[in-house]
Amino acid sequence: MQAIVLAGGYATRLWPLTKDRPKMLLPVGETTVIDELLSDLENDDRISDVFVSTNERFAPDFETHLEESEFEKPRLSVEETVEEDEKFGVVGALAQLINREGLEDNDEDLVVVAGDNLFSFDLDEFIDHFEEQSTPSLAAYDVGSKEKAKAYGLVELDDGEVVNFQEKPENPNSTLVSLACYAFPSEVLSQFDEYLSSDNNPDEPGWFLQWLQSRQTVRAFTFSGAWFDIGSADGYLEAIDWALAGEPLIADDATVENSRLEGSVQVLPGATVSDSTLARSVVFPNSQVTNASVDDTVIDSEATVENIDLSESVIGSYTTVAQDAEDEAESAEEATEVVQN
Repeated sequence: MQAIVLAGGYATRLWPLTKDRPKMLLPVGETTVIDELLSDLENDDRISDVFVSTNERFAPDFETHLEESEFEKPRLSVEETVEEDEKFGVVGALAQLINREGLEDNDEDLVVVAGDNLFSFDLDEFIDHFEEQSTPSLAAYDVGSKEKAKAYGLVELDDGEVVNFQEKPENPNSTLVSLACYAFPSEVLSQFDEYLSSDNNPDEPGWFLQWLQSRQTVRAFTFSGAWFDIGSADGYLEAIDWALAGEPLIADDATVENSRLEGSVQVLPGATVSDSTLARSVVFPNSQVTNASVDDTVIDSEATVENIDLSESVIGSYTTVAQDAEDEAESAEEATEVVQN
């Protein structure tokens, strides 16, 4: 069995945090977003090869990351794009990778998972389910409310079999979200080209699964627990909150002085926090936070935050956000206008 980890997105909704780094390499506790998945795949003896599918722009970042890791299975497979508007769509990129790496000729089943998803189950549980069913499979998570479900692609099930799909519906029939976690028997791989040659939607794998479900049985692996889509700053902070379980995490060479860290706060190497209060926030390497109150905020590398209150913000790298001491009484709204350097 082989595996593909999708890591080719440009994450424009997370800019400036992901303008110059792939979101899959964002730190989450002691690890990164993508390393949670790579670790599961590395430890599963059924997986022979892992292809990390990325773009030309971020390929050097992933190459360095993998070289410095202890993983042996992953290797890069690079699509020829450097900007968002050049992308082939996820299904198009998958089909190209299957052809580029000759996966169709290997007669091996294939696991496909998005590199920006965190979930509480181990991938070996999903693979167990797939092998038991011997049919195309997807992972599905119950978001618990139809209001939340409106933002996602949904599935309806009959005794574990997928019987209907809805894509971001105004009136959901289900609260089960179809996650970007799939498994395909080897004989399905040739159908990616068939799907695309018929001018079907090349963007999201869910459309391919819907097309496939009209031709054969597709089953769902459902799970409870946690799932996070790292597509926004709030989604990223939710994942941090889950990983840290409500406790601060301070790197050994970070400095925290005369400060209060409330709940899930991650302070990365080289960062300095002094005379401040932080809650549910991340301070990236070599940033400085002084005399500030910060909550629900991500402060990128080499940034400076001082004499200010911040909430629900993303502060870009090398940015200074400061308020003169005599102006501290001004409103936070006026004070948090940020210009990216």
